Amino acid sequence: MKNVTFRILFFLNAEKETHLNPNTAQAITVSQLNHQVRSILEGSLQRVFLQGEISNLTQAYSGHWYFSLKDSKSQVRCAMFRSANSKVSFQPVNGMEILLRGRISVYEPRGEYQILVDAMQNAGDGALQAAFEALKLKLAAAGLFATSQKQALPQQPQRIGIISSAKGAAIHDILSVLKRRAPHLEVIIYPSLVQGTDAPLQLQQMLQLANQRQEVDVLLLTRGGGSSEDLHCFNDESLAYAIFNSTIPVISAVGHEVDVSISDFVADMRAPTPSAAAELVSQNAMEISQRLSAYQQNIKRLWQWRNQQFESRLHSLQQRLALVSPANQLQQQQQRLDSAQMALTAVFNTKQQFRQHRLEQAFSGLRGFRAEQTISLAHERLSRARLALEKAQAGVQSSAQNRLAQVCQQLEQLSPLAVLNRGYSMVQAEDGSIIRDSDSLYDGQKLRLDFAKGHASVQVLERSTKLHNTDSE
Repeated sequence: MKNVTFRILFFLNAEKETHLNPNTAQAITVSQLNHQVRSILEGSLQRVFLQGEISNLTQAYSGHWYFSLKDSKSQVRCAMFRSANSKVSFQPVNGMEILLRGRISVYEPRGEYQILVDAMQNAGDGALQAAFEALKLKLAAAGLFATSQKQALPQQPQRIGIISSAKGAAIHDILSVLKRRAPHLEVIIYPSLVQGTDAPLQLQQMLQLANQRQEVDVLLLTRGGGSSEDLHCFNDESLAYAIFNSTIPVISAVGHEVDVSISDFVADMRAPTPSAAAELVSQNAMEISQRLSAYQQNIKRLWQWRNQQFESRLHSLQQRLALVSPANQLQQQQQRLDSAQMALTAVFNTKQQFRQHRLEQAFSGLRGFRAEQTISLAHERLSRARLALEKAQAGVQSSAQNRLAQVCQQLEQLSPLAVLNRGYSMVQAEDGSIIRDSDSLYDGQKLRLDFAKGHASVQVLERSTKLHNTDSE
């Protein structure tokens, strides 16, 4: 009966004619319609018990929970206020299978019916979450998540590739960020489905195409937020291997910050949102300008420092050059000469003053004595000194004569003439060399004989090495 009432509400006073008659039609406002629907639903189903998987969970600042409950074919919006969820003993997450109790209501501002949940119970992980965890464990064991396999992002990429829906919100967000931060970057879009059963294959093909063309420095694999089913295409095993085998660094930016996919684990880097991914691959123009300004300041300071070093070095060299220059050397020598002259003059004046003082003292002393007595004493001392000198001179002369006689006697004893006076002669060759041995002679050789008185020239007729004994003859 209540279902009949619901149907009558929509067809009440409906007329068969094609055009509505404003005079006879009883029009109601949208708010009135939603209010009536709410009254019917809340009056028809007092309490419902549902089982399903949580999706699109949002925890508001007020403490209320808003989420969708779904199965393989349908979903329904749910709200659980703070007074009710404070009694839940676990923390719900997307993909969790739960049992709930609540009542049907209508959120009139949007005309959406929803379940106002007053009790919730964990019914075990959902099928999608279980498949996600199983694939995650499998790929981790295969080494696809290893940090050592991650590629470093380029510091200053010049061209960026985006694999996403060409009409999605993610593309718009990324392009807005790049236009603001780095308008010089080139962007190449590889369009692909980002949800549905055909999406994993298309995403994989776009990855392979980008790697074949090698025209970008980094790839953004991305899409905006959505339900777990919408994002499930990024949990595909073949897509994970395509990301792992990419020679181009890949950034995964799927959904919102709370959404996690297999592509996030395999990619070289994960970004919480598409906009955050765009910020990762772009340098803010203002930051670049500030960095360039800092570089200019550093270069300026370095140039000033080097210039100061060169000026100091030049000044030092100029000083050294001044020290060794001829003009400076001449000045130094002239200064030394002037100093020496002044010192010599000072010494001369000092000595002159000293001598003058001594002379004055001498004259002063002489004034106290009579000249005749002084002269007489001087003559007496002079006479005694002369006698002593003559006596000493006579003794020295006598000693020298005796010594000379002894030396002359020794010289006469050692003189060759003394030997010749005893009857010996000295034999010399024509070149003046002394002949000491007959072996050095030859027949017919001319020789010179020197005697004590005179000499004679002779010629060798015969030679013999035997000594001639005159005593035996």
